[in-house]
Amino acid sequence: MSLNGTYEKELAFQADRRRATVEFIKIVSDLWYDKSIELVLFRNQLIDKNVSEILNLHEYAGEFVQKPISIFDSVEIAQAIKNLDLPPAKLDIGKLTYEFHIEDQKYSAADFVANKLKDAYNNESIKPKDVVLYGFGRIGRLVARELMSKTGKGSQLRLRAIVTRSAVDETVLEKRASLLRNDSVHGDFSGTVSTDPKNNALIINGTTVSIISANSPEEIDYTAYGIKNALVIDNTGAFRDKEALSRLLKSKGADKVLLTAPGKGIPNIVYGVNHLDNNPDKIKIFSAASCTTNAITPVLKAVEDTYGVVSGHLETIHAYTNDQNLVDNFHKKYRRGRAAGLNMVITETGAGSAVAKALPALEGKLTSNAIRVPVPNGSLAILNLNLEKETSVESMNTIMKKYALEGDLVEQIKYEMSDELVSSDIIGSSAPSIYDSKATIVRLDGKNVVLYIWYDNEYGYSHQVIRLAKYIAKVRRYTYY
Repeated sequence: MSLNGTYEKELAFQADRRRATVEFIKIVSDLWYDKSIELVLFRNQLIDKNVSEILNLHEYAGEFVQKPISIFDSVEIAQAIKNLDLPPAKLDIGKLTYEFHIEDQKYSAADFVANKLKDAYNNESIKPKDVVLYGFGRIGRLVARELMSKTGKGSQLRLRAIVTRSAVDETVLEKRASLLRNDSVHGDFSGTVSTDPKNNALIINGTTVSIISANSPEEIDYTAYGIKNALVIDNTGAFRDKEALSRLLKSKGADKVLLTAPGKGIPNIVYGVNHLDNNPDKIKIFSAASCTTNAITPVLKAVEDTYGVVSGHLETIHAYTNDQNLVDNFHKKYRRGRAAGLNMVITETGAGSAVAKALPALEGKLTSNAIRVPVPNGSLAILNLNLEKETSVESMNTIMKKYALEGDLVEQIKYEMSDELVSSDIIGSSAPSIYDSKATIVRLDGKNVVLYIWYDNEYGYSHQVIRLAKYIAKVRRYTYY
C-alpha cells in the first residue's frame, strides 16, 4: 500500500474512533443524569470530558494494564450497562473492559456485564444529605466545585449553604462567585455561577446555595434555609479539637461535622485505610487528616502489609500555602516568615506521627520533616523505609501496581509510569497518592527502599474529603472497582 493509502486509512480509523467516543460520551451522560450511575476509567473521571481527553484516558488505561483498552470496547460495555435496570452506582468501565478481555469474551458483553454487576441490586437505598461548607477557602471552593459538578439528580450530597465571616452584600457575593469561577491553579469552573443578591445566594449550575454570614456557629439556624440534618464540612482551620468543633453542632439543623485538617480528640481518618473503624452512627465529629497524611498512608499500608516496616523517614516537598508570607514579614513559626515565592523553606510536618492514627502498627517508626517550595500546588512525599522482608524495584512496583488495580485502595493509589513526570502533571488528579514507579530505589540488600509519592495537595485531598463525607452521610453508592 502506498504512503497516501496508509495515511487515508489512518484518517478513516481516527474518524471512526472519534465518532465512537462521541457515542460513549452520550452514554456516560445519559447514565449519570438519568440513572445516577457514574462511569470512571481506572478511577479517572469521565463526566464532562471531551473527545480528546477520553481517548487519552484510554491510552493511559492500555499502558496501565498492558492490554489494549479500546474505545469501541468501552462503548459496547457502556451500552450493556445502560440496558440494565441498575440502582445508583459508580462503575469502573476500565476494569470491566479489562476483565472482559481476560475472560476471552466467553460471554456476550450484555451477559458479562449482567453477571459482574449482579450484586448491585442488593445495595441498600440511600437518602440524600444536605451539606454546609463552613468557610470558603482553597479546600472549600474545590469541594464546592466537585459537589456541584457531580450533583446529578441530587441523590447523594447536596450543597445547600456556605458560611463566611464577612458580611454579605452584592460586592461580596460577586467576589465569592468570581473565586469559584476562576482559579489560577485549577482553571475555570466548568459550570455556571451567578449571584442572587436579594436572597444572599450563589446560583451554581442553576441551583441555589445560600451564603450565610456568621461570627459564631451557635447563632446559625440552618432550618431557616430549609436545611435539615446537615453535614457541616469545616475548612476554616479555626476549630481544631473536639470541644471547639462541638460548637458547630450547636447550629440548628446541623447533624455531623467533618474537619478538613488534623484534629485533636476526634477520629483522624484516611478514607480507604481506616474509615470502616469509625461508625458514623456512633460518631458525630470526624477529621479527614492532612493532605500529606492522605498521600503517604495508602502507600505505607501497602508496604506494611506486604513487607513490614521497621523504621523510616518522610520528607515532603510541599507547595507553599496561604499560611506563609508573600514577602518577608513577621511569622510566629520559624522560617515561614520568608517570602514563599522566592525560597525553599524547611518546616515541620506532623504527617509522620499522624500516620499511626490510621495505621497503629507504624506508631513511633517514622520521623518526618517538610520543605515548602515556590510552587502554588503539587507536592511530593519521599519515603525512606527500612523493611522486614527483602524486595527489589520490580517487586515493589508490582505490588504497588496491584494495589492500584484492585482491592480497597484503588481510589487512593494511582500508579504512574511516565519517565517525564513533574509536579505540574499531577495537578487535577483525584487520587491522593500518585506512585512514581520510575523513581523507586532499592538498596542492594533489598531491605531499604526510597519511594516517591506525588500528590495534588488541594484537589486530591478534596476528593478524599468528599469520599469520607459520603461515608459519614451514608450515601455511598454501589461501586465496582
